[in-house]
Amino acid sequence: MSAPGAILARPPLSGDGGPCMVSPLVLAVICAGYATGAFLGWGSPELAQIMGDFGLSFAALIAAVSCLRYARGGATGSESSFRPAWLLFSFSSAMAACGNGVWGWYEVVLRRQVPTPSAADFFFLCFAPPAIVGLLVLAKRPVTRAGWVCLALDSWLIGGSLLTLSWSLALARTAREGEGEGVAHATLTLAYPLLDIVLVSMVLALHFRRSSANRSAVNTAIAALALTVLCDALFTSPLLREHYRSGQLLDAGWFAGSLLLAYAPWGARSLAPAPPRRPAVAPRGARPSTVRPRPQPATRPLASSLAALTPYLAAAVCTLGILYNVIEGHRVDRMVVFTGCTVVLALVVRQGIMLLDNIALTHELAQKENHFRSLVQGSSDVIMIAAPTGMLRYVSPAAAGVYGRDAEELVGSELASLIHPEDLGRVVHELRRFLAAPPAEEPTTRIECRFKSGTGEWLNVESTVNRHQGGLILNSRDVTERVRLQAQLEHNAEHDPLTDLPNRALFTKRVRKALGGRRSSDPGTAVLFIDLDGFKQVNDTIGHQAGDELLIQAARRLQESVRAGDTAARLGGDEFAALILGDGTRDPAAREYQVREIADRLRLTLSQPYQIDGNDVRVAASIGVAFAEPGIGAGELLRNADLAMYRAKKGGKNRVELYAPQMQAEVVRTTELAARLRTALNEGEFAVLHQPVVDLVTGEVFAVAAQARWRSAQGILFTPAEFLRVADESERAAELGRWLLEEAVELAAERMRAGHTTPVSVRLSARRLLDKSFPLGSVEALLARHGLPSGALIIELADSDPRISFDELERRLVSLRRAGVRIALDGFGSGYAAINALRRLPIDLLKLDRGLVEGVVESARLHKITAGLLRIACDLGMQSLADGVDVPEQVLALRAMGCTHGQGMAFSGPLDEFRLRRALRRGEYPVPGGVALPVLSGRSGPLLGSHDETPVPPT
Repeated sequence: MSAPGAILARPPLSGDGGPCMVSPLVLAVICAGYATGAFLGWGSPELAQIMGDFGLSFAALIAAVSCLRYARGGATGSESSFRPAWLLFSFSSAMAACGNGVWGWYEVVLRRQVPTPSAADFFFLCFAPPAIVGLLVLAKRPVTRAGWVCLALDSWLIGGSLLTLSWSLALARTAREGEGEGVAHATLTLAYPLLDIVLVSMVLALHFRRSSANRSAVNTAIAALALTVLCDALFTSPLLREHYRSGQLLDAGWFAGSLLLAYAPWGARSLAPAPPRRPAVAPRGARPSTVRPRPQPATRPLASSLAALTPYLAAAVCTLGILYNVIEGHRVDRMVVFTGCTVVLALVVRQGIMLLDNIALTHELAQKENHFRSLVQGSSDVIMIAAPTGMLRYVSPAAAGVYGRDAEELVGSELASLIHPEDLGRVVHELRRFLAAPPAEEPTTRIECRFKSGTGEWLNVESTVNRHQGGLILNSRDVTERVRLQAQLEHNAEHDPLTDLPNRALFTKRVRKALGGRRSSDPGTAVLFIDLDGFKQVNDTIGHQAGDELLIQAARRLQESVRAGDTAARLGGDEFAALILGDGTRDPAAREYQVREIADRLRLTLSQPYQIDGNDVRVAASIGVAFAEPGIGAGELLRNADLAMYRAKKGGKNRVELYAPQMQAEVVRTTELAARLRTALNEGEFAVLHQPVVDLVTGEVFAVAAQARWRSAQGILFTPAEFLRVADESERAAELGRWLLEEAVELAAERMRAGHTTPVSVRLSARRLLDKSFPLGSVEALLARHGLPSGALIIELADSDPRISFDELERRLVSLRRAGVRIALDGFGSGYAAINALRRLPIDLLKLDRGLVEGVVESARLHKITAGLLRIACDLGMQSLADGVDVPEQVLALRAMGCTHGQGMAFSGPLDEFRLRRALRRGEYPVPGGVALPVLSGRSGPLLGSHDETPVPPT
């Protein structure tokens, strides 16, 4: 290929579009150079013939090769369907190249006149048919038979009109002149203009029907063919044909047409705007740029008008041809009459088809309009069209049902007058932003505001907004119920369903807001943590429904007692809280006095009797108070108030306690102790000690009471009061009780094999005895495994939990007694269920509470109570045991009252296994009587055997 052909066939270079302009410039320069040479005569007749023949042949050959290469590999995607068209254009250009080559062979090589007809005429005549078929391939094909008929009629209207005009002006004379030179010469003379007329007809008819794919390439190809046809028309005219010589200016048109056709598939495509490409990886920190696609221009009305007027313009041209013959006085040629009639007939037929199409389109439009009207009028949404000024031009009939206002009443009103004033600014801002955004990026938007109804009520309306001729289309719907439901759901999510007070989430949010807002530096802000004492008993005794009613009344009292601006909340169960906002007081004493006064008032208010089902129900209130400090968070403040509330409950309930830092330290210590307790049993840090139980008359050892002692791996000795309290609050309590029972029974069995038959006493609570982790039959199996005889084990039953079923407990104790286990009621005289236990449970031994024994000598009242309890035990035929007998005076007093056994420091403290066996070999302890009484170390004198005590804290 030549350099121009290579440039035209080169694929478009990537870049900013600069290289894409090289090909059009080179093409323009080459065409201008050829036109200049033709205008100046090329310098010599020989050179003019060479450029006029072989130059045109070379340009046509470039076009043929370019179109062929594009058809075979350049067309991709949607353009691949047009490959046959470019193959036909390649063949058409090849015919033109061959024709010009033959013409040059005669004029340049043989140096003689081109004969008529010749091979050049054959090649030139073969140029138009492939081009015509190629144009048909590029055109947008009709989809109906009527469309094909209209296309044929339009082509004949244009071709027949041009034929009529051409015949009137020149072809008739050319035909008459050619009759004398023979039929072949006349036919060849008419073939050129007739084919040009057909080609022009197709170009004009298909120009308005071209496909949208690769529009620039198609337009360039049509322009190239139009330029070629124009030059052919000038060549065939009698005025120019007689004076035409190769190399003249007319050849520049053919030359430019061939190069333009070669440029069409490649260069025209390179000028099309490429879609923007995003970079694979954006630079760190760079904002992603949004490439806005340029909107495609809409089809211009002028092009549509020309497409519709083309047949009528052709008919007008035909009429002009006939009028020309009439005005010039020429006889009207039969060919003109025939073609004119066919053109008029084609125009009538086409008009009839158009009329039928218009009727069908009108009917279809009416159906669509009715369908649209039915959709709009039957829709539950309100459709409104607003002008750019904001005035409503159209409102659908649904406005009557949604807004309670007729559509006619709303038409002509301002849109702003319907929107709530508080929402108007936000709506205007959103609409301005929407109208400023490119439609391709944001075709719609959604706004929600309040609209005024016909009753004056404000309705929550959600609208979808679209653009419409500079104005807006609003598709609106009433969402008032949805908004109310959403508000109700939000309220339910943040409020307690029973009392309607704020729940923990909302209360924490308000505490966080108080600590972080303008009150963040106010030290008077405080949180009150409130727990109702005795509420559980209300649920257990009179039912949960009464408990719920009590909570509702308590919440009402709490809400009425706090100040305006403060927050009362229910955190869950019987726990309430109050947020007391500070008033800017800087004096710590003043703020403490003020908040304590509020807390005391709340405590008294909540402790008043509640009227439930006609009964007075009483509960108390324990309140913990924590003050805000600089840097404290909401969770930490709530935790501090919670700790203070637990301190109030442990201190006696129905009181107010202020948070102190040592409370947190105590919690940390308890937590650490519980964590150590989890591994203490597995690490072997627990040991079993036994304290002798002595007969108060004879001093003989009646039994030994097993007790657990804990010495941690760090050497710290914890008192039973410490670790038993932690164990009761953890899951290790059952494990510790089971371990103590197994160890005590195993040691008792070892002592029994050594000859010591003294029973062992183990303390178990009723709840642990019936616990599922302590299965039935485990005690019996333990006794059988170690071979303990009947009466060798005494279980001290702690005061029963009111939730424990007495029926189950009775059945369990009866089964234990059948196995030879004796039952002692521990803590007799302190529990509210003692009388009921005496009445129903199989008890062998009553163990007096330490609180009664400690004051039996000093307090006459306790003396009488203890005497009465011992009398009950005696009357029931039970033995009695006093716990905490530490001084001889207590021994004398208890023995005088009829107490049979005692346990305490008056005889011995808890002993390890070695010292216990030595005490059992001795067999008895001295008791006060007619002899001098020794006493414990630290008192008047040592008791006999006091040196055998293990130096650990007492139980």
